[in-house]
Amino acid sequence: MYKHYSVILSVFFAFGVYAQSNPAIMDSITHYSNQSNNQQLPLELRIDYAKKAIRLAAKHASDSVLLKHRRQLSTLYLYKQDADTLMLINRENLTLAVKLKDSVAMAHVNNIIGWSHFSKQQIDSAYYYYYKASKLFSDLDLKKNYAETLLNMADIQFMEKDYLGAESNAVRSIRLYQTFPKSEANLDALWALYNLLGIISDELDQYDDAINYHKEALSYSDQIADNTLYTIYSNSNIALIYKKQEKYNQALNIYQTLSSNKQELLKEPSNYALILGDYAFVKHLSGKYPETEVKSMLRKAYRVSDSIQDFYSIMSVSLNAAQYYLDINQKDSALVFANRAYQLAEETNTNNVILKTLLLKSKIEPPQRATDYLSRYVAISDSLQHKERAIRNKFARIEFETDNLKEKNRQIARERMWFMVLSAGLIFTLVLLYIIVSQRAKNRQLQLVQQQQLANEEIYNLMLSQQDKIDEARILEKKRISEELHDGILGRLFGTRLSLDSLNMMVTPEAINNRNKYIEELKHIEQDIRKVSHDLNTDFVSGSSFFSIIKSLVETQCLAYGLDYQLTNDDDIDWDAVSNKTKIHYYRIVQESLQNIYKHANATRVEISFQRKRGTVCLKITDDGLGFDINKSKKGIGLKNMASRVSDVGGKLKIDSAINLGTTVTVRVPV
Repeated sequence: MYKHYSVILSVFFAFGVYAQSNPAIMDSITHYSNQSNNQQLPLELRIDYAKKAIRLAAKHASDSVLLKHRRQLSTLYLYKQDADTLMLINRENLTLAVKLKDSVAMAHVNNIIGWSHFSKQQIDSAYYYYYKASKLFSDLDLKKNYAETLLNMADIQFMEKDYLGAESNAVRSIRLYQTFPKSEANLDALWALYNLLGIISDELDQYDDAINYHKEALSYSDQIADNTLYTIYSNSNIALIYKKQEKYNQALNIYQTLSSNKQELLKEPSNYALILGDYAFVKHLSGKYPETEVKSMLRKAYRVSDSIQDFYSIMSVSLNAAQYYLDINQKDSALVFANRAYQLAEETNTNNVILKTLLLKSKIEPPQRATDYLSRYVAISDSLQHKERAIRNKFARIEFETDNLKEKNRQIARERMWFMVLSAGLIFTLVLLYIIVSQRAKNRQLQLVQQQQLANEEIYNLMLSQQDKIDEARILEKKRISEELHDGILGRLFGTRLSLDSLNMMVTPEAINNRNKYIEELKHIEQDIRKVSHDLNTDFVSGSSFFSIIKSLVETQCLAYGLDYQLTNDDDIDWDAVSNKTKIHYYRIVQESLQNIYKHANATRVEISFQRKRGTVCLKITDDGLGFDINKSKKGIGLKNMASRVSDVGGKLKIDSAINLGTTVTVRVPV
């Protein structure tokens, strides 16, 4: 088939105007570039010169100059057929081309990356990059490159048995090639495209179309100077189609003509073995030739294919030989060749040969084993049918074959117009339905948000109410301490001061003893003042407002649900520093968890704790209920709401559970 790399080698070596100020460096870059273009030098030396030019350009030249030399290096590696290095170089080239907004470079780079993936049998990636290249070539009106890329895409689609897509791209490519000059390269491409269409039609059992396409391919290869191989390929394909149509005389005439040029056939022994094996089998089917002649040809074909160890020609010849020996009721020989074909088909993952050999073996083997082979045949055939599509793009084919028929073109145009109108109407209807459905979903989401807002406001008001009670208690406590200071400590200080004043002028032992007593009293008063000061310095309700709300919630719900509970709070948590949004979500998570435990867990006890860990407030809720399998259980609305709340405040939710081992819900939210 047409080789992909042969259509990629474009010349990128014309220099632009450099904006750099160092002529010596520019001269060096130019020198290395010229040396890398010198086809008289070994390829490895040219690559080394290109790398030197790139190193200098990376340091001293513009990005456009650097990209130019990197593409030059890419071309040299393309000559070398080094797919791995090509892929690495061109991924960087693509980044640079996108940065420079160089559409021409992006098109060529995508094309080379596509070839790199194709050569590594990474089919999906190859098609992706070829497709990107084709769009860019089309937009840039680079018709030759566009046609080449379409041919590569068609080849890939055929390999993947996407016959509809392969036919469509092949037809588009043919239209372009037919406008180009009749150079050998363009004639080669046209032969490859028509040959591809012929094989596709053959696969779809459209035999007449297949023959016409192969004959059209021959009309182009006849214009090529050295066209022997083209003639062999096309005629052998036509002969195989005649064999399927049971037109044995036409097939024999072709094989006889091909065999007369044995010297050319032997230049490619694998093709010689294939043609010889098919020729022998058609002779057998025609019934006009002696068995000795057929056997001799089959043995010779097998010897040639086996001597060169070409698996595909061995499989083809073995299938023909197995069917032949089955037809003449020599089942032992038939089984030997069927097993050989099956073994190689398994090794090379050639599914169509696997199916053919299984069907043959079911006819050769005894009934009990034949049933097994038939079952495997049906299973493999069914699985392949799900992967393969056999729908042809008749619209494109009809348009292609009847370009010059004006009336037919008008009919096609009318059909296309109606198709577009119906498609537009369908798209409009679908868009309208989408808008209606999405608007309803948005309305439902808005209602949920509004309900959530009302619930959050309710909790916030509850927290404010609790805070008012705390503030009232704080005021009462301050009033109590003020009264204690005024009526107690100040009175004692005043009495002590008067007593000390009356003793200041006395120096009797009794006065000294009394002064010591009053000094001791002052020490007691000092301790009382320190105690009052400590009470004033400590906020007796610090951080307790939110936890009090949680405590009230837990007490109320656990009493209603008949649950024992343990509720703990880490004193290191400063709830006043935690946002109201976070506290509201924690309140709802505790509430939702208790409801879930009551509804589903069949638990008797729950443990709830708040702890400060590594800059987060950690809520842990553990029950001794039935538990559940996390991997199998679908998340209900309650768990989804929990996850949404935790995500809303940038936290993490973890649920650990097992059958009959209870459930633990852990929520961590950064402070």
